[in-house]
Amino acid sequence: MVRSVPANENHIPSAVARRSVASAWKSYAIAATLGVLLSWAYLSGVKAPPPRICGQPNGPPVTAPRIVLSDGRKLAYSERGVPKEQAKHKLIVVHGLEGSRHQSLSLVSQELLEELSVYMVSYDRAGYGQSDPNPTRTVKSEAFDVEELADQLELGPKFYLASISIGGYTAWSCLYYIPHRLAGVLMFSPVTNFWWSKLPSREAYNAFHTQAIGDKLALLVAHYTPSFLYFWMTQKLLPTSSTMGALHLHCNPMDRDTILGGKPDPAIAEEAMQQGIFESKIRDKMVMFGNWEFDPSEVPDPFPSKNGSVHIWQGDEDCLVPVALQRAVHRSLPWIQYHELAGVGHLLHAAPGVTEKAFRQLFQSS
Repeated sequence: MVRSVPANENHIPSAVARRSVASAWKSYAIAATLGVLLSWAYLSGVKAPPPRICGQPNGPPVTAPRIVLSDGRKLAYSERGVPKEQAKHKLIVVHGLEGSRHQSLSLVSQELLEELSVYMVSYDRAGYGQSDPNPTRTVKSEAFDVEELADQLELGPKFYLASISIGGYTAWSCLYYIPHRLAGVLMFSPVTNFWWSKLPSREAYNAFHTQAIGDKLALLVAHYTPSFLYFWMTQKLLPTSSTMGALHLHCNPMDRDTILGGKPDPAIAEEAMQQGIFESKIRDKMVMFGNWEFDPSEVPDPFPSKNGSVHIWQGDEDCLVPVALQRAVHRSLPWIQYHELAGVGHLLHAAPGVTEKAFRQLFQSS
């Protein structure tokens, strides 16, 4: 069941509440910083190894087509759907944490792409799969990687964008920096940043406390002391980010069944982070939970003439992306079409019929 959320609901915490929340955040930050520094002193010298860059000596081989970006980096991609020249719609898919360009293979069927006349291209984000790392990656740089991909593949003046989970920060980046290039946007369970400045403080604070202890510690390190995140994610003394473990052990039964019942190709799973975890999933967390150049609530409606649409699909039992924060984002951006699914967790794109319905709505409302 899809829950309709009124856009005009709002909650403005009192000054006292804001002070108490700020004090609590500060206490967590101090505790996390001291813990990391003490651990670092105990295990001095631990740092991320250099990435194994594809196509270079001692690096993995290059087997995928790649474009060369303006800064010299190479971006790997794969294509599906109808031929680009015949397609009515051109779509770029942005994968999630620990994913790759192959993630789109399970997102939507070839039959539906043909029915809707969609050309779909998915790519390895920087540091994943066969795309070169970007040690200066930011929220902003993600949008221009997408734009260069679209231009070099000659997708035309406008294209559609779909994102999964943490790939949502790429979608927000595109909405903010290159809205004129977008024909429509679809986000599945986009990850939220507890430190977005416009989120109601009390809601952000309460949502933070729904996270597992290891996730809370990793989030604090990612935000306040990101240079220590590689050490934190690889140390064994204290709990760290659980991600898929949390889905398996603590969350929605559908998520658990999807993880336990899935049979991913081991070669595809290995390729996703074959260049090293630092320039892939760890830098993802550093960017996602760092200080953004903008707040999503500041994003203007990219389609004031109603010639396109933006959709967020969110499960109300998502233990990684608190539904309360997604609702807060929607309240501040009522032009977003928000679809909340009852009884569904984080992996809603794997729920039967959801992606088909989402893609039909995206293309039919644009």
